[in-house]
Amino acid sequence: MNARVIPLTPDQGTAYGRPAPTYRKELTEVGAGTPMGELLRRYWHPIGLAADATDTPRQVRVLGEDLILFRDQQGRAGLVYPHCAHRGTSLLYGKVEANGIRCCYHGWLFSVDGHCLEQPCEPEGGKFKDKVRQPWYPVQEQYGLIWAYMGPPEKKPTLPRYEALENLDAGEFLEANDRSIGGGGPQIIDCNWLQHYENLVDPFHVVVLHSTFSGTQFVEQMALMPQVTWDRVELGVRTTSVRQLDDGKTFRRVSQAAMPTLRVIPSPRLGKFGRVESLGWILPIDDHHFRIYVVGRVSEVGELSKMRSRQNGKLWEELTAEEHRASPGDYEAMVSQGKVARHSEEHLATSDRGIVMLRRYLQGQLEAVQRGEDPAGVSFDPDAPPVFFDAGNFLE
Repeated sequence: MNARVIPLTPDQGTAYGRPAPTYRKELTEVGAGTPMGELLRRYWHPIGLAADATDTPRQVRVLGEDLILFRDQQGRAGLVYPHCAHRGTSLLYGKVEANGIRCCYHGWLFSVDGHCLEQPCEPEGGKFKDKVRQPWYPVQEQYGLIWAYMGPPEKKPTLPRYEALENLDAGEFLEANDRSIGGGGPQIIDCNWLQHYENLVDPFHVVVLHSTFSGTQFVEQMALMPQVTWDRVELGVRTTSVRQLDDGKTFRRVSQAAMPTLRVIPSPRLGKFGRVESLGWILPIDDHHFRIYVVGRVSEVGELSKMRSRQNGKLWEELTAEEHRASPGDYEAMVSQGKVARHSEEHLATSDRGIVMLRRYLQGQLEAVQRGEDPAGVSFDPDAPPVFFDAGNFLE
């Protein structure tokens, strides 16, 4: 008797033959000439602490461009293209003097705004030196940070001020930090900036990643599942998370992802309730790296650093490789998505509404710039009032 042959059913849903993943280039790529690169270049960005500009030239990388930061002996900060306009030698090896930076190769001297002041090997110190300009970018100093504008000169806006950093309570002073607080990892984070920007409007990951999965990385109250609403505001997307506490009180937490790269996130440690204590700026270094600068109102030196998340009571750099695997935080969750997240492979759900809203908002800003309009938050009025955010932790 012949055995009955049962036909095999092919396996479903395997990884075989899957298409190559893609990402939304218009939202992620930040180089000059790209849609997002041109949008971001319409704003001022922090490129270092004020103390980073010294008489020792320093390399910085911003929006995919390599630049040299220095401070001349008159105290003026300068940000210039790295290759000397004469023969291309890097000004990293230059000497900072009273009036600017001097190239090591033939001694051409450039001011902080790129004017060629001396050409010592040329007759009469350079008869035509006024016709040479070292490419440069405008910088300003505010809140303990150095800010650069890298966009069209005719579109240079005023450097904004922020209410949260202008109005200090009794005993408070401002502290600036360059350690990428909020990034959950090292100072330089090796993935695309958008992966962190979108993290700002994702309050549900706090309940899982920072609480039930890896243990309490902030405070126990953050483990409570919130009721979440999002709404579009002038500068971005605002998130409101409401938690009912055991004592009958209501904990309302308001945060915002704001233009251009602002993280308006109240402290997750709930040391005190009220308006947001600090502001952070995500600096896209290039398409595959970013860092975060934070300025906050503090009552003691080092207070900002205490906001950092802890996994098993340890800071990120104190964990072993196995502890990183077993107790991941923001850094692991973001960087493991890839240098740039694979947007074509996503399956967005209702809890991702804020991310969808933020992407649509950014798309609208890209289109506004392409139409020749000014993007949100750009002001040319030096007397404009400080930007106000209604973010904070509120107990009701």
